Amino acid sequence: MEVSGRHRKILASVFADPTLSSVVWSDIESLLEALGAELSEGRGSRVRVYLNGVRAVFHRPHPRKETDKGALKAVRRFLITAGIEAEQ
Repeated sequence: MEVSGRHRKILASVFADPTLSSVVWSDIESLLEALGAELSEGRGSRVRVYLNGVRAVFHRPHPRKETDKGALKAVRRFLITAGIEAEQ
């Protein structure tokens, strides 16, 4: 699957070590969609994600737009489980 240069940068940010605290959640959603994930709204700030047979539920950050380190680590684990590596 082909992703744009912008999405590659976001993917690198998700997999960065040490974990970043400046990744904007809307960029993560854009990356997930580019990777072929299905996103659907849950209750409140929840977003359900389905990718390569793997399901997860994440909470959109609020009031800030940046994703905290714990949530970013959860997205990273989800991507790894779904077969997505840092270098796509």
